[in-house]
Amino acid sequence: MPELKELFEKASVEVKTLPKKPDNDTLLKLYALYKQGAEGDVSGQRPGGFDFVGNAKFDAWAELKGTAQEAAQQRYVDLVGRLLGR
Repeated sequence: MPELKELFEKASVEVKTLPKKPDNDTLLKLYALYKQGAEGDVSGQRPGGFDFVGNAKFDAWAELKGTAQEAAQQRYVDLVGRLLGR
C-alpha cells in the first residue's frame, strides 16, 4: 500500500484533472489542506488591503492551525478522491 506522502503527491497532480471546477469553498478547502499538509501551520502576515483572494486563502489555511500535517494530507487525499468520484 502506498505511503500517505505518495498518495498526497499523487492527489496534488490528480486535482488538476478534475472533470469540473469545484466551487470556491471547495477550492479554498483544497488550498488550505494542501498548504497545511505540505508546509504545516500558516506563517507570515495576512495580506492587507484589497487582496481578497489572498486574504481568503490565508484565512482558510489559518483555520487549520494545529492540524498535524499527516491529518491534513489524509483529508486532502480523501477530498480529491471524492471530487474524482472514488
